[in-house]
Amino acid sequence: MEASHDISRLIEIMAALRTPGTGCPWDLEQNFETIAPYTLEEAYEVADAIARGDLTDLREELGDLLLQVVFHARMAQEQGAFDFGDVVQAITEKLLRRHPHVFGEARGLSPDDVKLLWDRIKSEEKAGKKMSKQVAEPAGALAGVPVGLPALTRALKLQQKASKVGFDWNDPMAVLAKIREEADEIEAAIRVGGDRQEAAAETGDLLFAVVNLTRHLDADPEAVLRATNQKFERRFASIERALKARDKTPSESTLAEMDALWDEAKAEEK
Repeated sequence: MEASHDISRLIEIMAALRTPGTGCPWDLEQNFETIAPYTLEEAYEVADAIARGDLTDLREELGDLLLQVVFHARMAQEQGAFDFGDVVQAITEKLLRRHPHVFGEARGLSPDDVKLLWDRIKSEEKAGKKMSKQVAEPAGALAGVPVGLPALTRALKLQQKASKVGFDWNDPMAVLAKIREEADEIEAAIRVGGDRQEAAAETGDLLFAVVNLTRHLDADPEAVLRATNQKFERRFASIERALKARDKTPSESTLAEMDALWDEAKAEEK
């Protein structure tokens, strides 16, 4: 087989990899559960390429992510559930259905109007799914947030849903006060008997409150933490370079020495 711009070639390659007897032994032993972690990983690598502004890497990572879609679709086809064409049809129908302001009669909508329309259509779709599955009990306000999401992202989505029914603060300063309250509770747990398990639980509450603050600041918690991770890597690399110039490694240095170099790296960025 040769490479091609045609999606059908990618589908053919995946079919060949999954063909018993002549396919790839590793690919053949995979299932939805074993491939799911790779799917998440590829999505993060797409986000990383975007954050770095590397369009060459982005092209490659998007291909890796597309492979995950093709892989899952192939496994579903083998079980007689659906195939890649069904996936394409489903997303095409959804896009047409959720954009009546482009493909239908609704015209001249503002961005805010479009978001409200999108949310209404999604709610109608979910209601239809519940009816088709004959769900007896009505779902709560927080229903529909996938458990498998990264914790920060899931916290954000849970808070967004709670906010829609009025369970929310009106001011970022109120959220900041909650953060201070949670930090005090962590300190109390550590001081009173040094209960690490309770302190850890309180730390979870603190993280949840911090996610809430990023939401009130119109920021994405995953994105801001990713940026902070990059900043930490950049400044620590600066420490390592400075120590190398002194013929030293971090393990051969004192914390005070590294702290001073950290402050220098921080000052240089400003």
